[in-house]
Amino acid sequence: MKTIVVNIVPEETRAAVLEDGELERLEVERASQCHLVGNIYKGRVQNVLPGMQAAFVDIGTGKNAFLYIGDGMPQDLKHAPVTDVHIHTGQYLPVQILKDPIGSKGPRATTHISLPGRNVVLMPTAAYIAMSRQIEDENERNRLHAIAERICPEDMGLIIRTAAVGQSEEDLREDVESLLRLWQIVQSRFKLRSKGPALLYRDADLIIRTVRDLFTEDIEKLIVDDREGFQRVKELVEYLSPTLAGRVELYEGRKPIFSQYRIDEEIEKIGSRRVDLKSGGFLVIDKTEALTVIDVNTGRYVGKSHLGDTVYQTNLEAASEIMRQIRLRDIGGIIVIDFIDMEKDEQKEHLLTILREAAKRDRTKTKVVDITPLGLVEITRRKTRQNLESIVYSECPVCHGRGRIESPETVSIRISRAIRRMEKSSHASEGYEIEVHESVAEELQQSQLMMNLAAEFGTDIKVTVKPGMHPEQYSILQQS
Repeated sequence: MKTIVVNIVPEETRAAVLEDGELERLEVERASQCHLVGNIYKGRVQNVLPGMQAAFVDIGTGKNAFLYIGDGMPQDLKHAPVTDVHIHTGQYLPVQILKDPIGSKGPRATTHISLPGRNVVLMPTAAYIAMSRQIEDENERNRLHAIAERICPEDMGLIIRTAAVGQSEEDLREDVESLLRLWQIVQSRFKLRSKGPALLYRDADLIIRTVRDLFTEDIEKLIVDDREGFQRVKELVEYLSPTLAGRVELYEGRKPIFSQYRIDEEIEKIGSRRVDLKSGGFLVIDKTEALTVIDVNTGRYVGKSHLGDTVYQTNLEAASEIMRQIRLRDIGGIIVIDFIDMEKDEQKEHLLTILREAAKRDRTKTKVVDITPLGLVEITRRKTRQNLESIVYSECPVCHGRGRIESPETVSIRISRAIRRMEKSSHASEGYEIEVHESVAEELQQSQLMMNLAAEFGTDIKVTVKPGMHPEQYSILQQS
């Protein structure tokens, strides 16, 4: 049983998908943070990097978009891609954003445009037909593929979405015709807009994307806690999928909706490095610049028979939870999992099978590669929008993202070195005043380091706690 829970306040919209009461997916969109993924721009080529088969394109948002052209040269607005088109500085191109800007990196763009509808995705600049991986029934796949071949516009492509299952040819044709009209509008805007980069098409907001992409037959109900948002969702569902309109509900409870469904508890856990497993084992999730590393530990779980079974059962439980955490945290890029070593090859293969089956449930393209000779499982997952971590959290102002700071003892020793250097230059007969963080002051008092230094140099040293001082910083003032 799946439920979609939507919480709306003026500053933020949150959409959660629950399966049997457990949080499976969470998306957050804030009014102050404009997502770019899916937007189409009239971009101006700023500079070309032939050695990287890439270009930087000004889309008018402050950061140039990175355009990789190695997988297909740009095309004009009427024709399919050709192989001998040359990109040059100053050229205007229609580009679509694939990835939001992250940190210092600008957005990632493509010239291969795609326009998503309820049942299909129209690809005006491609010429092939594809099918959602989540449509598994072979007869239904064949039926939908045959329909797609009949309704696909000439020199264009289609992707059949999961929501198309059971839909008639007429429903799919209406979807395609609607997207064709949208593409014609984009073409017109590209031609008519004045010189300079410009937004041609803005992708839907979170509420519309939730209805369009997630609200399918397997969702029992969609609950919204805002009356205006509820009306908007209701009207959209009545237009897109009238048979599902009765499943849309307005939440009017006194308790906040995310507390009522215990979603807030899960959100708090998402920020933690450690994820506890029901058996007593636990995961540790660490993110680096290059990849995300997940370590599996048995913890308190000691099993019921021998070590091999204990390890195997812990790994199986961890595999399901890892794929859930990857979805919840929207972890992208390279993911390396250090499972507990298993001796039997059939156990390793079964573990890979579980991971691959779980990956099929992920709407973001995820590939479970293999187990390395060191017993590490490699996974790749596409990065698109800013993930929950980058939206909810900011870098720690104390440790600046390191996850640790110098110990008070280390800072104390640095202070002693500084005083010795100062004494070599000139003796402070009137003494020193040292301003430090309270934790360092406590260390200096307990270790009697400053008392020893004062005796060594025949001077007075006073330690003062300075409120708000960084734990690693200090100041040394010579008394006059």
